[in-house]
Amino acid sequence: MSQKKNVKELLAESFKELLLECAFEKITIKMITDRAGVIRPTFYNHFADKYEVLEWICYTDIFEAARMLINTDMLAEAVKLLFTKLEVHKDFYTRAVKIEGQNAFEEIFYQHLVELFEESFKIKGKEIKGHNLLTNHNVSQYYAKGLTFLIQQWLLAGLPVEAKEVTKSYYDLMSHSLEEIIEGN
Repeated sequence: MSQKKNVKELLAESFKELLLECAFEKITIKMITDRAGVIRPTFYNHFADKYEVLEWICYTDIFEAARMLINTDMLAEAVKLLFTKLEVHKDFYTRAVKIEGQNAFEEIFYQHLVELFEESFKIKGKEIKGHNLLTNHNVSQYYAKGLTFLIQQWLLAGLPVEAKEVTKSYYDLMSHSLEEIIEGN
């Protein structure tokens, strides 16, 4: 098991390096395995394709730790961690955010954020009351879409603002009504 994890990490590191050197579309499984020093079939023992490598990297680098914070009822810290991790690995993530397709960066982040927000509802033991459109799942999707959009824009802009400031801006946005934001309060 430990051997598999090491190989998985080698493949992920190889993918990260390649993404910094060339476009995602140009990266082949052979390129990943050659750089990792393993044979091609070894790749398929761990990943189905390079999109799955991207998802695994995002999960282990960002969402695994964020989930631990959520499980200790620390949602604000989990969101701050997301921005901080993206900032620390900005070279990789500014390239990754441009990956498009069915299992691309946007979809990966959105799905993991939905899970994090739903987990937060479970931890608090809350069930949103109201009409059937405002379920825990729908509200989690709503916030995940917004946060995914903000993360994408931040990365695409080249991270012009520090993670700490973006986190504060996100919480300001989420804690004020649209009217308050328009009025500048």
